[in-house]
Amino acid sequence: MQKIVVLGTGGTIAGTSVSAADHTAYTAGQLGVQHLLDAVPGLSDALHGDPLACEQVAQLDSKDMDHGAWQVLAQRASHWLGQPDVRAVVITHGTDTLEETAWFLHQVLNTSKPVVMTCAMRPATALSPDGPQNLLDALAVARDPQATGVSVVCAGQIHTAERVQKVHPYRLDAFRSGESGPQGWIEQGQVRWATQPNPMPKVAQSATGPVLTLPCADWPWVAVLHSHAGSDVRQVQTLVAAGVKGLVVAGTGNGTVHHHWVTALQAAEAQGVAVRLTTRCAEGQLVGQAAHFQAAAAGLNAYKARVSLMLELMGAPA
Repeated sequence: MQKIVVLGTGGTIAGTSVSAADHTAYTAGQLGVQHLLDAVPGLSDALHGDPLACEQVAQLDSKDMDHGAWQVLAQRASHWLGQPDVRAVVITHGTDTLEETAWFLHQVLNTSKPVVMTCAMRPATALSPDGPQNLLDALAVARDPQATGVSVVCAGQIHTAERVQKVHPYRLDAFRSGESGPQGWIEQGQVRWATQPNPMPKVAQSATGPVLTLPCADWPWVAVLHSHAGSDVRQVQTLVAAGVKGLVVAGTGNGTVHHHWVTALQAAEAQGVAVRLTTRCAEGQLVGQAAHFQAAAAGLNAYKARVSLMLELMGAPA
């Protein structure tokens, strides 16, 4: 028997509303993680004797997630994962930025143990909240001997940190993994894998030290831009003048960029700003060689590419 540690960060799963019928006008991050665990029916049976511990790391609406909360979360997850009697960490999180936090942790945590993130689309006070079942499913994945790396569990599905995206503003099954589909499913408390779970990557480990110790104010500023009809060159120029260190451009189609931006982005590179290109399309990845700029890692959306570029800049030798 090994301990499972649940880290709470707030979110809708910990949200409350004045009416049980109201699934949208609620306040996120109101209940503590222990309260969430106490509300899960059959919790002790699902653990099969494994001890459970919990810790409140943050208490916020995930739309307000920031680098400071990421740093503390990575520190606490690293602490618990380093304990020999801990088999897995489960993290409760809001849905809005869940995919970004998942990718961040997948890049910086150096462990073979599973980190399972879960959430809810309805507040805890809803007539039929989805949080308790999602938590129960997350614990089932955490106990599965094949589980490794960072995954996201919601609505009975398991998604990889690399592919998961929030695709709907209020539906219970709000997450998808694009063309690759879910990594697996939880059925009656049993995990069925569709693909082999992904271990933690060996890349970006040079950034782990700075992520855990460097003041967040010193993390490199990386911004996301979306190419679109009527793109204004002043968007690029203003960011460069303000001191941005990296730009991720979500191009149209197969990574094309409005011609007004091409020269400005090349000038930014000449001034030392790192530029990465991805697509604003919801599925697929860039095919072939990008015409002007280095492509982000295959398949990453712009927000995860921002995380990767930030870590790359943070881990680069001085």
